[in-house]
Amino acid sequence: MENMQEITGVLFDFARTGRIGLPEAVFCQGKPLNVLIDLLRRFSSGKPPILFTRLASDVWQGLPQDARASYDHDALSSTAFAARMPKNDKGKVAIVSAGAADAPVSHEAARTLDYLGITNTIFEDCGVAGLWRLARHLEQINDHDAVIVVAGMEGALASVVGGLCPRPIFAVPTSIGYGVSSGGKAALDGMLASCAPGISCLNIDNGYGAACAAARVVNLL
Repeated sequence: MENMQEITGVLFDFARTGRIGLPEAVFCQGKPLNVLIDLLRRFSSGKPPILFTRLASDVWQGLPQDARASYDHDALSSTAFAARMPKNDKGKVAIVSAGAADAPVSHEAARTLDYLGITNTIFEDCGVAGLWRLARHLEQINDHDAVIVVAGMEGALASVVGGLCPRPIFAVPTSIGYGVSSGGKAALDGMLASCAPGISCLNIDNGYGAACAAARVVNLL
């Protein structure tokens, strides 16, 4: 296939941006260290800009200095990039999270949008245990063109936002919660079963995927 290039056993799809409006990214978790180092070195110039996701701090700190030097690594979101995509002035995305424990996922979404050049705002600690925390931000949230909702436990925040916000909503269940939360399955089930019409649901902890879904909306504006 045209515009495919193999780099240390990884077949890169350089035509993806032109085809769907979203560039190729590197999912780091589970990749052999030598492969990850080669990829970081290959894209250190930022041409083209490549996003590295699930790049945990302990792995990052153990990498050679020359492989890290050009990158902006964020420990909370476990993401890194050497350069960003051109600024997209078409729209903006709100990221609404239930609590601080969901921050790794909400910030993964935010960092992905930053990399894609899309303006975004994080509204944290808006969980349903205190609805007034969400209510005070509703006007600002509705000023965005798409909304990502990040929540663990039972995932009820997605239904609440879905009943109050007219924008396209992308719900992300997180693996946060006690016992029957089952590593995010309860939140996933709750979001899939939501009575609020028109909510789209991503996989557990998939902040990257939610950002890409919201980017597709922004790219149509």
